[in-house]
Amino acid sequence: MLQLEDKMKELKVRIETAREQRTRAEGKLENLEKQEAELLNELEQLGVKPEELEEEIGRLEREIQRGIQEVNDLLPKGLT
Repeated sequence: MLQLEDKMKELKVRIETAREQRTRAEGKLENLEKQEAELLNELEQLGVKPEELEEEIGRLEREIQRGIQEVNDLLPKGLT
């Protein structure tokens, strides 16, 4: 009989632990969903669709490289 009580206590503890983990996971999910909504809103304000994000990042990287090259070309040579 004692073994049965011990098993039940153990199960009770495991159930409570699982509930706590679920509650934490739900909180994390809620935060992540809020962050996603904020990011999507920010993208919309920037005029970028989520499915075009990789392309836009590539375009901006190329633009930065061109700007760096342009500045480099305008600087006098031999200034190191």
